[in-house]
Amino acid sequence: MRKLTALLSAAAAVAALSGASASAASDTAAPEDTGQGKLAWTSCNDSATPALQCAMLDVPVDYAAPHGRKIQIKVNRLPATAPKDKQQGPILLNPGGPGDSGLWMPAFISGQIPQDLASTYDWIGFDPRGTNGSEPHVVCDASYFNGERPDYQVSQGTSKAWLTKAAGYAADCTADWSWLLPHMTTVDNARDMDSIRRALGAKQINFYGGSWGTSLGSTYGQLFPSRVRRMVLDSIVGPSISWYDHNILQDQEHQRRFDAFAAWTAKADSVYHLGTDAASIEQAYHQVEAALRTDPVDAAPAPGKIGPAEFEDTFYGGGYNFLRWPRMATVLSAYVTQHDTRPLNIAYNRYAAPGADDGTFPAYNAVQCTENNWPRDWEYWKKDQARVNAGAPFYTYNNMWYNAACMFWPYQGNQAGRLKVTGKGLPPVLLFQATEDAATPYQGGLAMHDALPGSKLVVQTGGSFHEILFHQNPCLDDTFTAYLRDGSLPTGKGPIAKTCAPEADPAPVYVTPPPATTAKTATPATATTPLAPTDPEAVHGVLR
Repeated sequence: MRKLTALLSAAAAVAALSGASASAASDTAAPEDTGQGKLAWTSCNDSATPALQCAMLDVPVDYAAPHGRKIQIKVNRLPATAPKDKQQGPILLNPGGPGDSGLWMPAFISGQIPQDLASTYDWIGFDPRGTNGSEPHVVCDASYFNGERPDYQVSQGTSKAWLTKAAGYAADCTADWSWLLPHMTTVDNARDMDSIRRALGAKQINFYGGSWGTSLGSTYGQLFPSRVRRMVLDSIVGPSISWYDHNILQDQEHQRRFDAFAAWTAKADSVYHLGTDAASIEQAYHQVEAALRTDPVDAAPAPGKIGPAEFEDTFYGGGYNFLRWPRMATVLSAYVTQHDTRPLNIAYNRYAAPGADDGTFPAYNAVQCTENNWPRDWEYWKKDQARVNAGAPFYTYNNMWYNAACMFWPYQGNQAGRLKVTGKGLPPVLLFQATEDAATPYQGGLAMHDALPGSKLVVQTGGSFHEILFHQNPCLDDTFTAYLRDGSLPTGKGPIAKTCAPEADPAPVYVTPPPATTAKTATPATATTPLAPTDPEAVHGVLR
């Protein structure tokens, strides 16, 4: 009853929220008096980057009531060291999510460009409101992702279990966080960025954002165009597509990436011994998934078991980073040819195992469920998703259940909940997009270029990384560097100003587990404790 009461009472806020969203959309010049605090920098005590400084910033829960209840945003910076007359101001950084931590970014990204240039910027990372080291850190159900969870495939009769689970999650969130959840949208986070700008004492900011960070950046630019100096958007969310429709594009693109993985593995039969055609590889995938339905694998040190849902979660990340393919192929080969489950356990703990709580999932729902008017009828979802699944069975039902809480989320706006992006008053924005990106499909880059007059679009034809900068591709990285150095932009005419070649496919190798590594010693890496940015298998900015 507590959950039901919370949902019903929260639903009464929907109309008010929609009005607030419309108001936010028309406000392009928020008042300077927003009630935010000051930044008191102290050492982050980071032994790898001793110069890194940390601070907490007070910001309003509701920017319409700037002197009301406050929350705190965790911020860090790597200060500029160039002479004052050479400095170019702060560059705020966001990796996506929604809700992923940006605190790793100042040290990492500044290390990817020439140091004479890096020294001219103050590199600013932050944790979005309600996430990670910001206060409060919203937790709705700490065990939500623990294995073994219900099978994603509706053919297995688990729909009722998933509907109950998703509705319960929405109710758990609402029961404890109804005062904050309606104020965790992209617009709210963009206003937090402007609070950071003011606290830094800067008239303008520079910005780099990837994945959902492109939505955050374009939203900031729409609200505060005169406060943008330079902006880079990498792997782009279309500015007007609904989140529900965006997920359908993801399903279709993830199918293409899985097919590409299968074709790549088939060419390496001498390594993986799974067959010489893509159909054989996909058959092996389904063989392992079927076996896990009756005989799940111990997930330790992660909690619970690795069943079919956990198995799917281990594999979908290959659509974000194809450097995971050798390990993924090894998982199938080891299981099918030797019934060796160690590679599966290790891959799951590296890629998909849950952290100590539900991580950034509350923020993900608070953004996506709140900003659009999602379908509320399960019968509609069932029919529509079956249509999508017919052409894209690899990811459709996985993605559907990941987003199912939006069916029950009490705070729902409509398409106006996302600002219309026009680019009016913005300087030229530099856009990067890969044609084979599964998480933010290619159409988004084209749509953002159309929405931002004066923007320049760099396309990696055949590229598939999600967030394509900083993979040692000079064509891409040098373009970024030139823009940050002096505002230089590609000179090509037409919709695409520059094209770059993709990286080479990884070498097919069998990733043998280290002799000392067992199921008891594998180390989980999750959305809350991600793989290090320098790990070639790392994925950041995961937009489901």
